[in-house]
Amino acid sequence: METGNVVKLDIISDPICPWCYIGKTQLERALTERPDHPFVIEWHPFQLNPDMPREGMSRADYLRTKFGDRADEIYGQIGAHFDKIGLEANLGDITRTPNTLDAHRMIHWAGVEAKQNAMVDALFRANFVEGRDIGDHDVLADLADGIGMDASVVLRLLQSDADEQMIRDRDAHSREMGVNAVPTFIVASQHAVPGAQPPDLWVKVIDEMMGK
Repeated sequence: METGNVVKLDIISDPICPWCYIGKTQLERALTERPDHPFVIEWHPFQLNPDMPREGMSRADYLRTKFGDRADEIYGQIGAHFDKIGLEANLGDITRTPNTLDAHRMIHWAGVEAKQNAMVDALFRANFVEGRDIGDHDVLADLADGIGMDASVVLRLLQSDADEQMIRDRDAHSREMGVNAVPTFIVASQHAVPGAQPPDLWVKVIDEMMGK
């Protein structure tokens, strides 16, 4: 979807995905270098663990189940990458792995109020820096309050099934399009850019789009 000099950038992501946090940071560093960039950004849901119980599970159990003996090695590599790019994260403070359906509902509702990017930032920070459970309704309401949303309205929505099926359907649609890992960036509804790309790649993409 392009209108004039505006280019849609759709980002398929999950707020518990460390590479999504890294990818957002790298993209934004490029956007800071090119403040006249044409992107209009929209975030889309993808659950890394769609079968996770709604209450989540202990992170130790999750890592053991998913990665077995390689959990320390894999997260050591991720931690090293955070350090390499100078991105704050306290992976050892994360004690629970949440079901992210409600976090994705929050991103959707924040988008209705033009606060989507702020909510994505708040979720990444809560999970990766503060070690908070972003599947907990009180935590989500507090994050909403922090970006100027009405926490009492958010709590009522979270306690209902509002937009749950829509989130599941959008997740399924991304998988049907062939997305099987996040982050995935889709430029102008045409070009898929998978993974957490470095800022210089995004600068090059922006320059090419703008004819520089």
